[in-house]
Amino acid sequence: MSSYSDVFSISHEREYDEEISVGDLVRTGPNLFPHFEVVALHGDKAWVRNVQNGADHLALVSRCRKINGQAFAQAAE
Repeated sequence: MSSYSDVFSISHEREYDEEISVGDLVRTGPNLFPHFEVVALHGDKAWVRNVQNGADHLALVSRCRKINGQAFAQAAE
């Protein structure tokens, strides 16, 4: 089954290097919300928890962007 991103050829991967670690607050893709806390990492996948509603998800590490990172600070301005 194809996803919305696949159908419309949308890339959510970061275009810059960033080290993601357990405990980091991140967002996924280019959107500013929702915010997630990284619970665990394994290979190229991250177990993340939505900080607003507590729902757990799996995400590709390459799609995670640190909330307190430089790119986020520039986007929030």
